Amino acid sequence: MLNNTVLQLGGQAPLVSLVAGIVAIVLLLVVFDLPAFVSLVIAGFTVGIVAPEVAFAEVPGEFASAFGENMAGIGIPILMAAIIGKAMVESGAANRIVRGFTSVFGDENTELSLFSSSFVMSIPVFFDNVFYLLAPLARSARARIGKNYTLYIVAVGAAGVVTHGFVPPTPGPLLAVEEFDANLGSTILIGVLVGVPTALVSGLGYGYWINRRLEIPLRDSMGTTVEELEAQNQIPTSSLPGMVESLLPILLAVLLVTADTTTQTILGEDAAVRNITGFFGDPNLALTAAALAAALTYFRMSDLDSDAFSDELTDALKSGGNIAAITAAGGAFGAMLQAAGAGTYIANSLEGVGLGLLVTAWVIAAGVRVVQGSATVAIVTTAGIMAPLASGLDVNVAYLVMAIGAGASFCSWYNDSGFWIVKEIGGLTQGETLKTWTVATTLIGITGLLSTLIFSTILPFA
Repeated sequence: MLNNTVLQLGGQAPLVSLVAGIVAIVLLLVVFDLPAFVSLVIAGFTVGIVAPEVAFAEVPGEFASAFGENMAGIGIPILMAAIIGKAMVESGAANRIVRGFTSVFGDENTELSLFSSSFVMSIPVFFDNVFYLLAPLARSARARIGKNYTLYIVAVGAAGVVTHGFVPPTPGPLLAVEEFDANLGSTILIGVLVGVPTALVSGLGYGYWINRRLEIPLRDSMGTTVEELEAQNQIPTSSLPGMVESLLPILLAVLLVTADTTTQTILGEDAAVRNITGFFGDPNLALTAAALAAALTYFRMSDLDSDAFSDELTDALKSGGNIAAITAAGGAFGAMLQAAGAGTYIANSLEGVGLGLLVTAWVIAAGVRVVQGSATVAIVTTAGIMAPLASGLDVNVAYLVMAIGAGASFCSWYNDSGFWIVKEIGGLTQGETLKTWTVATTLIGITGLLSTLIFSTILPFA
């Protein structure tokens, strides 16, 4: 049905909204070089204006509501991450951890520590929270070693995305497991089986390749300057916090969230103990606790009085607020595309494509992911479409979960909040983020599908 607005008369197909959104975001960000937040807001309004599914008068309110919902999810974690990053760098905790890594793996293999940490931590913890915790280590490693920042960012990002998209009990794969009534244990096993080669190719493989061709310099980010990072390298290890104290913010956040995730997986969401684990394991509380631990170490190691210390944390919060606003706007832009029906349009268009079930599921999930940005929405949408067909598989249904997870991880760009998290917290330019993060997630999608097809042939587990 047409809306009673001239501006929306041309928006009879969600495809028009999609094209309008892409054109707007490219013009505003790339051609006119407007600030990311402003560009994303205008692009979101543009999508709503041409979309017949969104009443013209409700466009600003729809975008604002989506922005608020995204901010509710990432606002406190990002602000606390800003404190964690500032405090861990300034106190020397991040430098101490990096020195511990290099003492075990050597200066030339720090990426292995970052890669494996991200791969394991992102199974029970949301990827963005893992990136908040590991980004300061990547920055400190670059300041200490003097190179390889491109490699560190790709290794951390790709490894985390793989387990976040492939291995339950992260929310997306877990939703697919429930939709298909798959066995959780076998899905975890197959998720690791498919995820390891996928992460190695997209994280370390591509990381080494792009690192030789793209040098990303350190820039001021998360309230910490490059000079402050470099100054840490002149401090003797004996004058830095101990390893346990340095690791405490990371361990605290991971343990709190993991305790709740494990409780849900084993005992169910309605278990009485979840009144406790649900409180302490909520990312808002867990990252707040981690921020307090990092801040206490910072205060102990510094010679700042309480007023100066408060000012330092306030500076970090200012940086975090800007990042939170950009990230929430990116998510809202994707939500407007979803409200316009672009994801459903793509999914319906691809549903009848004459491909095998695993490939069809991947194509649908990848199409929905690229169109509206959210990996979780892509998984939920595709799982709902494929559920009636899952019984036709002649391999373990967990491979269908893998195909969907691979497609839902494919090609993160401007409409994905994860893109902006990596860009802003990592201190990257748009071009650098596209060449590292976007390409790495594209490789995850492709390699994940190939790994799924290969292992489902060799080890069907039917």
